[in-house]
Amino acid sequence: MKAVILAGGKGTRLKPYTTILPKPLMPIGDMPILEILLRQMKRAGVDEAVLTVGHLAELLRLFFQDGRRLGLDIRYSYEDAPLGTAGPLSLVEGLDDTFLVSNGDVLTTLPLAELVAHHRRSGAAATIAMHRRQVYIDLGVIQQNDAGHVTGYIEKPTYDFMVSMGIYVFEPRVLAFIPRNAYLDFPDLVKRLIAAGEIVTGFPFDGYWQDLGRADDYERAIEDFDRLRDAFLPPEPPIVAANGSAAPRPAVGA
Repeated sequence: MKAVILAGGKGTRLKPYTTILPKPLMPIGDMPILEILLRQMKRAGVDEAVLTVGHLAELLRLFFQDGRRLGLDIRYSYEDAPLGTAGPLSLVEGLDDTFLVSNGDVLTTLPLAELVAHHRRSGAAATIAMHRRQVYIDLGVIQQNDAGHVTGYIEKPTYDFMVSMGIYVFEPRVLAFIPRNAYLDFPDLVKRLIAAGEIVTGFPFDGYWQDLGRADDYERAIEDFDRLRDAFLPPEPPIVAANGSAAPRPAVGA
């Protein structure tokens, strides 16, 4: 299975870190956040990953190279100018079967294989991994009608929203809705699919999810990975030799 990882953003909210380092290379524990994601994808059945790159692309290519170290076939798709979150897909060749798409800065325990299985059962053109987020408003919220009359007053409410986790599963026909080499974000792509009568489904997930949006998110992700490492990257099961004894597992890419 193929996966596309969006790794071309400038990560402006994480400056000054991202002035000299692309956000997918930000270290979480002893490896970049993108390596954690790639290892999770391989475990879920991904064998080929395409990194869409722009900002500091040479550093990403230098670090991941052809992916052999991770047991993956990694290639690169370059965007000369920012194309948004969906636009880079128009430049990726060979997306002729169901494929995963993910932001390159997501730390999660989302079961990717279950996400893909859900998508295939649904018959949808696109599936969005979703997470529930609560937003606390530390103010009194006033409700009004069209005449400006106050119809309600809610003191410091908390609202629940289902938000995108930045991880998707697409069918190849989605690419027909993305103009080549033009700027397009995922919300606009989803609206185009719905308007055309395509099915877009969601996969709710209530486990761990954090992206590296801000500096405090990054610090929290570091602490959580150190504390819950086996939840993100479960240890590989031992290889059982012919005599029934456990043998050491060779390093990936060895």
